[in-house]
Amino acid sequence: MINVSEQHAPRSLIVTLYGAYGRSVPGPVPVAELIRLLAAVGVDAPSVRSSVSRLKRRGLLLPARTAGGAAGYELSAEAHRLLVADDRRIHAGAPAEDAGWVLAVFSVPESERQKRHVLRSRLAALGFGAAAPGVWIAPARLHEEARHTLERLGLDGYVDLFRGDHLGFAPTVEAVGRWWDLPAIAGEHERFLAAHAPVLRAWEDRPDTPAEDAYRDYLLALDSWRRLPGTDPGLPARLLPADWPGARSARVFRALHERLRDAGAAFVGV
Repeated sequence: MINVSEQHAPRSLIVTLYGAYGRSVPGPVPVAELIRLLAAVGVDAPSVRSSVSRLKRRGLLLPARTAGGAAGYELSAEAHRLLVADDRRIHAGAPAEDAGWVLAVFSVPESERQKRHVLRSRLAALGFGAAAPGVWIAPARLHEEARHTLERLGLDGYVDLFRGDHLGFAPTVEAVGRWWDLPAIAGEHERFLAAHAPVLRAWEDRPDTPAEDAYRDYLLALDSWRRLPGTDPGLPARLLPADWPGARSARVFRALHERLRDAGAAFVGV
């Protein structure tokens, strides 16, 4: 039985809020407004303040004053870049069937093994799978994002990137089962469906779309969905099991996005 209750970290919800609506707000978002908007998804004021402080220390939020002089926060240039990258992956369409692969081949000295850990973590977060020690693989469409991420983190000096085809010896459909933990990825999609497919069904039965309800359900769905591109590399359908739940979860998210995103904007005031 899948546990349909989901944990939404306040920091993640704040980033999701800025990604969904905050970039449309003229000027910085006041602290009081952040507290109001996060309260609608169950986050209390102390958690908002502590999470904002952590995001500020990470260089993602910058303190600023609104035109009326209220304390607020705006996105840093780096945060804008990360959210644009998020947009591409969150709203990506179906993957190309035969686009090939990108390989990341790296070697990090033992004296810098912490960088090796960071490198592996970032490649995994981008959707790469481990093909062999020091060799990670992903669909070729992730090449540019991988390049930009490695350059931004100063890790490009340890990595060579290649593009190519898989030529054997095992069939590619078998090899991807070694490169990625497909049951774990399928489980993430099933958890998304368990939490948000009932929400979609409830909205399909409603003739109205109240702004606060739309905002709440959309923000929670988006916060869940934006974690999935880092887990699921978006493999071609021919390489996946016949009952793969990814297409179903994508349909649920797209339907919620179309029904709720713009309606929820009224609650934010954009």
